[in-house]
Amino acid sequence: MMAVDYPAAKSVIMEEAMKKIKVTRTPKSRLSEVDFNNLVFGKKYADHMLVADFDGKEWKNAEILPFGHLSISPSNAAWHYGQAIFEGIKAYQDQEGNPMIFRPYDNYARFNISAERMGMPDVPEWLFIGGMAMLVDLDRGWVPGNPGCSLYLRPFMIAADEFIGVRPSDTYKFMIINSPSGPYFNKPIHLLVQDKYIRAFPGGVGYAKAAGNYGGTMYPTMQARKKGYDQILWVDGAEHKYLQECGTMNVFVVIGSRVFTPDLTNGTILAGVTRISVMEILGDMGLEVVEGPVSIDDVVKAWKDGSLREVFGTGTASSVAYVEQLDYKDHQIRLDTAKYDVSAEVINRLDAIRTGKAEDDKGWNFKI
Repeated sequence: MMAVDYPAAKSVIMEEAMKKIKVTRTPKSRLSEVDFNNLVFGKKYADHMLVADFDGKEWKNAEILPFGHLSISPSNAAWHYGQAIFEGIKAYQDQEGNPMIFRPYDNYARFNISAERMGMPDVPEWLFIGGMAMLVDLDRGWVPGNPGCSLYLRPFMIAADEFIGVRPSDTYKFMIINSPSGPYFNKPIHLLVQDKYIRAFPGGVGYAKAAGNYGGTMYPTMQARKKGYDQILWVDGAEHKYLQECGTMNVFVVIGSRVFTPDLTNGTILAGVTRISVMEILGDMGLEVVEGPVSIDDVVKAWKDGSLREVFGTGTASSVAYVEQLDYKDHQIRLDTAKYDVSAEVINRLDAIRTGKAEDDKGWNFKI
């Protein structure tokens, strides 16, 4: 995939977006209210948002306007039946202070995969990619330049029918909001391997970025946090031993000279954009990446024989998160994250590409 330069006077998609998306600027920016040296993830929102409506046949009423509340009927179908999907994307500052969106086309493809699974319409490229580029350009002052910080982009779509009845909605609303954010985790994390509650089964919606996937994990995660854990590491529902995801992240395990990560075959885990980026970087580092079933029993065995080197999670929000403790039944696996050389190098290489410190020979950055 090649990077796309913007402004896109030469880009068909951007020309279409600029023709179809109305822009109403905020009369007063809230940028001065933000302390960019103390950003908390998901707490502050940029000046503008993008909104568009699907009327059952086509997308219309596309507009970038000042960030604000919506007026929605209590009978809105999304609230009652859960037709809601979203994505997480980040924009970074390059070395000249210009915004770059990291791999938005991969998120765009995954968004429409989620839409199909949830019985929702595709979102066109001019709206998702073009609208996002226009929005980031307008809110470019909100893209942090601080190390470890970014502008978090949240595209989402919800059912819009005012109808209480179990059927797919005919109408939908698509939006993008922006949030200048610091690190999701600011220290190594503790995980509980959950073998009672299940996140996803084959044939379900585990591979879709559907809101309900996260709603169903709230209670078990709340119970785990009461015990001091940061997230749950989910396992399969049949044998309760094969790793799936950890909270908001995909998971990687370094054993000896190889790196293991669960495969996507069963459709129970998300095809993470950071996940595939990390896999490519690990390959560039000369490491063998094994994509397949990963048993918690094998992880415990590797810990006992001393070959378990690292466990880390990857995701858009969390980037790369070190795991320093992993608890499974009677096993309390403690790891020295100060010795994490594999994931540390991954972080350095990934950060260098996303911020323009290194050449983007993979074409991952969408330049604004």
